[in-house]
Amino acid sequence: MNDLSFFSAFVIGLAGGVHCVGMCGGIVGAFAYAVPKNAAMLPYTLAYNLGRICSYTLAGALTGWAGYLFTRQVNMGIVVLEFVSGIFLFLLGLYIAGWWQGLTKIEKLGSKFWQVIRPWSKKLLPFRSPLHAVPYGMVWGWLPCGLVYSVLTWSLASGSAIQGAKIMAGFGLGTLPIMILMATGFNKVQSLIQKPKVKTFMGVLLLLFATIQLFHAMSGSIK
Repeated sequence: MNDLSFFSAFVIGLAGGVHCVGMCGGIVGAFAYAVPKNAAMLPYTLAYNLGRICSYTLAGALTGWAGYLFTRQVNMGIVVLEFVSGIFLFLLGLYIAGWWQGLTKIEKLGSKFWQVIRPWSKKLLPFRSPLHAVPYGMVWGWLPCGLVYSVLTWSLASGSAIQGAKIMAGFGLGTLPIMILMATGFNKVQSLIQKPKVKTFMGVLLLLFATIQLFHAMSGSIK
């Protein structure tokens, strides 16, 4: 993976915002009830998302480390992983654009793990301070999500725990703007990015990233 991986993952997070609105809108709505009355929403929102991004970063480190072990054992393993990440990114583009919904089946793979850790989040409610929203966000960072799983394949193909962590941190930061907008009640922005034309544009952008990734993998296989 090149040095633009952090920035690329950030852009993917921004583009995936159209998915975040549909999947996480209800979560953000419920989150508001956990905040003390008359308290400013922004500090709690930032704390929650800090926890969420920390979980993404940890997942990226783990998958990056797994990718490192794979490349040490398999000849041209990094090329194989780059192909896999490119394919998943391509499928994600189709998913975001609304042209194919197969990633919902992949989301179900993480549902059993999610059922185990989700009850922990209830023990953290209600929030007494913004700091109490951090562990809550860390739990919800493991919510089964095709968007997250697709980007994790980039971490897998990065070949190192550090690079994998950087990729998922960049992705998490990319999702931050839309999550803040949802939590602070910018309904017009939410309705705008849910428009079919916006989804199509974001999907095509992801397809472009996927094409670059696949081309990079093919170039490596030819060497």
